[in-house]
Amino acid sequence: MIPGPRNLITDVPGLRVGNAQDMRLKSGTTVLVADAPFAASVHVMGGAPGTRETDLLAPDKSVAAVDALVLSGGSAYGLDACSGVTDRLRAMGRGFRVGSALIPLVPGAILFDLLNGGAKDWAENPYRALGRLALEAAAQEFAIGSAGAGTGALSAMLKGGLGSASFVLEGGVTVGALVAVNPVGSVTTPGERHFWAAPFEIAGEFGGLGPDRATGLCGPYASRKAALATRANTTIAIVATDAALTKAQCHRLSVAAHDGIARAIVPAHTPHDGDLVFALSTDRISVSDLALVEIGSAAAHCLSRAIARAVHAATPAPGDLLPCWSDA
Repeated sequence: MIPGPRNLITDVPGLRVGNAQDMRLKSGTTVLVADAPFAASVHVMGGAPGTRETDLLAPDKSVAAVDALVLSGGSAYGLDACSGVTDRLRAMGRGFRVGSALIPLVPGAILFDLLNGGAKDWAENPYRALGRLALEAAAQEFAIGSAGAGTGALSAMLKGGLGSASFVLEGGVTVGALVAVNPVGSVTTPGERHFWAAPFEIAGEFGGLGPDRATGLCGPYASRKAALATRANTTIAIVATDAALTKAQCHRLSVAAHDGIARAIVPAHTPHDGDLVFALSTDRISVSDLALVEIGSAAAHCLSRAIARAVHAATPAPGDLLPCWSDA
């Protein structure tokens, strides 16, 4: 497996990603859209999720495809980013048609970044506009680090962020991951230099320091974020492939991809995280059932790499509560 040419989820043909952020707010939104509606599902392993329209992604529900996926900061307020995306898609003529009605289907998930030092004194919820702007910015190239849904994200010890990574498999299938990293846990081992995901790093994509050679890394939990008395948590992600998968197979892919969170963040899937992974297929390349094993493994590895890349790429901004990896 090798990374795609961009090492972004948009290496999956037909996908585009857009970011919008407000640096005073220290928050933002990220939108993934495709050239056509796509099959998708979701799996939640955190104890405190915030979601919109995720029930329709269950394998037994009748909706076969959706128009976009949204990752956003803002906690419950951020769910309104989906409304902005819905408005813009309708204006573009995109959506599910029922008679004369046109209904874009836009599931989304949020992370909690309301206590990260940004100004949250808005008179009108800003996330609807951020969702619209993020969709309008959607392209094959997009920023990672302190951008979009990762703008104000915080991990236990360092500033979080938005990350992405990809793989092209031997048979030509592409797998990618997109993630907003804002967990209870730490993305780095004690000392904040080595990433838990280091065994999966490719070509120095997040610093090239390699795995931590220390032992006893299962020591006591430490968190600068917890010391600030801020419960600003959750890792939300999307994994994608151009392999032709059913909705049920997308669900299994989302389950497998959660391993990538557990390999890159310690602890993961806590009661105070809303850890969630969407999985989607653009239905381009037919694959065998056996290939699903490799695709699921690649998605988990991609997600681990994307998590580390998010923290590695984070940049400092006035009023930050935690340092960036580059400053630690």
